[in-house]
Parts: sequence; C-alpha cells; structure tokens
Amino acid sequence: MLVLTRRVGESIRVGDDIVVTLVQIGPGKVRIGIEAPSSLTILREELVDQTAKLPPLALPGSPNLPTSPTPRMS
Repeated sequence: MLVLTRRVGESIRVGDDIVVTLVQIGPGKVRIGIEAPSSLTILREELVDQTAKLPPLALPGSPNLPTSPTPRMS
C-alpha cells in the first residue's frame, strides 16, 4: 500500500484518467473527491458486499428483473 500525505485541496493522480482530491478533514473522517471516467464504477468498500449479492442484470422484459431499486452507487 502506498501511503501519501496530502493537505486539503491537494490531489493525487492514478494513471492518466483518475484524480483523487482531499476535500475536507473533520473529526474522525476525511472527505475525498474522485474524478474518473463515467465508465469506471467506484464503490465504497461496504457496498461491494451488497452489490455482490444482487442478481445479475437482466434484459428488459425478463422475469428475473429485481422488483426493488438497486442501491445507489457512492
């Protein structure tokens, strides 16, 4: 794991297409912003397990479509 020190407003670049910016530091939490291509899925770690439990996406009109909305990707 690469560990870097950043101040608010400073960024790191991952490859050519991804920029991670430190937005805010507060008590017990840090807010970051991620700029990436819309084709790239970005999930919080705790959502990865939930997403893995969802049924695979079905084609429109398929009887296997979920009836409840899928969780918002954050």
